Amino acid sequence: MKIEHVAIWVKDLEAMKTFYVKYFNGHANSKYHNKDKKFESYFLTFDGGARLEIMCQSGIDKPDQDDRMGWAHIAISLGSKEAVNQMTGRLHNDGYRLVNGPRVTGDGYYESVIEDPEGNFLELTV
Repeated sequence: MKIEHVAIWVKDLEAMKTFYVKYFNGHANSKYHNKDKKFESYFLTFDGGARLEIMCQSGIDKPDQDDRMGWAHIAISLGSKEAVNQMTGRLHNDGYRLVNGPRVTGDGYYESVIEDPEGNFLELTV
């Protein structure tokens, strides 16, 4: 078994596409637009084959972070502690909220957690 992709509802499709392309070298397909359903999406493909679908639709709003059940975060492996430190610093310097880290967790992971432009948690790890 393999997970084919992860999907996330977003408010600003273009800003979120730009974020994941700029910081994580995602490659976006052409935008899909269903006019009848007022639905738009991109699939972003990353090195190694992981895919993220970002979606928006009129009338769909993301619930508040504290009230949400389901996925807690997306973990992105950057390959080394140095890469985690560098990306954490870059994102933080560019104004994205650092939730915690970089740090070694109780179960031995080296990570930091930041928020993407819409407040979704991204775990940056080795």
